[in-house]
Amino acid sequence: MEYNGGGPEADHLCVLVHGLWGNPSHMKSVAKALRAEHPADKLYLLVAKRNTGSFTYDGIERGGERVCLEIEEELEAIKRKGGKITKLSVVGYSLGGLVARYAVGLLGAKGVLDEVEPMNFTTFASPHLGVRSPLRGWHNHVWNVLGARTLSMSGRQLFTIDDFRGTGKPLLAILADPNSIFMSSLARFKRRTLYTNIVNDRSAVYYTTGIAKADPYTNMDRIKANYVEGYEDVILDPQNPISPRTPKMSPATFASVKESSLWYIRNAPIALFLVVFIPVGIVGFLVNSVFQNFFSSRRIKLHEKGLAGIQVENYRVPIMIKELREAVEDVYENINSSQHQEFLAPSDDDDDAELDERERRTLTLERRQSHPQWPTLALAPEQFDMIRSLDKLGWRKYPVWIHKHRHSHAAIIVRTEKPSFSEGHVVMKHWLKEEFLV
Repeated sequence: MEYNGGGPEADHLCVLVHGLWGNPSHMKSVAKALRAEHPADKLYLLVAKRNTGSFTYDGIERGGERVCLEIEEELEAIKRKGGKITKLSVVGYSLGGLVARYAVGLLGAKGVLDEVEPMNFTTFASPHLGVRSPLRGWHNHVWNVLGARTLSMSGRQLFTIDDFRGTGKPLLAILADPNSIFMSSLARFKRRTLYTNIVNDRSAVYYTTGIAKADPYTNMDRIKANYVEGYEDVILDPQNPISPRTPKMSPATFASVKESSLWYIRNAPIALFLVVFIPVGIVGFLVNSVFQNFFSSRRIKLHEKGLAGIQVENYRVPIMIKELREAVEDVYENINSSQHQEFLAPSDDDDDAELDERERRTLTLERRQSHPQWPTLALAPEQFDMIRSLDKLGWRKYPVWIHKHRHSHAAIIVRTEKPSFSEGHVVMKHWLKEEFLV
């Protein structure tokens, strides 16, 4: 990528990490925006490339180890050229945000963060709480179970059904454990910022990318958005993002309903095509998943044996401080976005009977604290723990409303240059003008 690198005078390294099925080109607009704001003699850029494509199936920790190695190699290369990096920023998009959190923990454990000043840690649409749909009972046996097994190790970790290194906890719970190297390293950054889509994110919905236990954006007709001055219609005010309102059926609204009806009539042939195409796409997705899981398992075995270019023993540090492709992606997103969120009812005694004592206490507490207008989502107990722990770090959270395109997950970072993704440039502008510390 042409935006990689920097001048010998640059003392600040910014690392960009792409997401699931991604490649370095997905981060091109982010890199371009950074370079336009900060010249090469001020900021050095590294767009991580070792996790390209299907390599993202291999698990968050292996992705984190690869990124950590890339950063170490880049720092050493810069030093050999006579440069000296004194500041470090890390930016993660989608799954890349979790990979970045893991890599940062390794950098802290290996002493790299002692040699540089951690500046900015930023995520765009990253599923910090995983991608498990907030569903209870038998619903879990549909998408939450099937989806977890279509993306190899990364899928198991994203749906929090893995047992990380025999701890009895999923990796994401360890990533958010207050006593882990990951949290202590993340806490060292001067600024932690996240941008979260409030609607139309088919890959990672608001509650997980915004680290929240409620979703006030499920019905946009009932709320009024309050924007950050100068970034209207895109960036919501994090202190007062919305105000409730009572929708009224005005003549314009009736006209809108009529137009909507005509839209459905005009698009009936497309809908008929989708009825036929989607089942075929799902079959193709599942067949591809079988092959990708197989190849991922082979890569994981090579990685664990130190035969994939990384000396694994250098990165298997103690984790607790106290102990020292487009079609496939589209099918996955369509299935994932078809799941409907459920909320904690005032009492669900029948469902709670299957839980252990800690889980019952957690859910009881969350019910009591639930906002009457925006009820608490039916998250897993460890997800509530993640929220409490991560919020203590003091994130600067910015809700983003993408209007022009229904694929807001890609639009938020302008994953490809097209007019309907233009609102992503507003996000980039806000981040660089208001949040990014140099």
